[in-house]
Amino acid sequence: MAARAHGPNILITGTPGTGKSTLAAELCQRAALNYVNVGDVAKQGDLYEGWDHIYNCQMIDEDRVIDELEEKMGQGGNIVDYHSCEFFPERWFDIVFVLRTDNSILYDRLESRGYTGKKLEDNVQCEIFQTILEEARDSYKEEIVHELFSNTPEELEDNLEKVLSWIEHWNATH
Repeated sequence: MAARAHGPNILITGTPGTGKSTLAAELCQRAALNYVNVGDVAKQGDLYEGWDHIYNCQMIDEDRVIDELEEKMGQGGNIVDYHSCEFFPERWFDIVFVLRTDNSILYDRLESRGYTGKKLEDNVQCEIFQTILEEARDSYKEEIVHELFSNTPEELEDNLEKVLSWIEHWNATH
């Protein structure tokens, strides 16, 4: 991957409730990178293609999201936070971190967010079957996809240190 003017582009992905937003926001503060929450981008630009009646949420228009972010991603220096990864162009990311959480912890986190029924069950099953991890491995080069466990505050801090170390190395070599 060629050097980017403003630093690396990093994708933080994983099942809802694994701690993506917490990790990504803290990384952006500590590393002075831009935080890109794809859900917020879609909301701000009204980049939706309809309503999902099963999960009671908006469905983002992936093509419009890509168009919206293309220039920003080309400049570099972004940490992207989203629960899916397969629709982003491979060229965008220098590294991909997939957060994983123990199912019982994830269940409690999602339940505390108000997830119920099919939405709760499907997200827990997504984690059980490593759906997001497999999507990442299928969508990006093997050497840039990394699995991080995100169950406890100690693991969060460890993950912060690992990613910050990677950013420091990237900056030194690019």
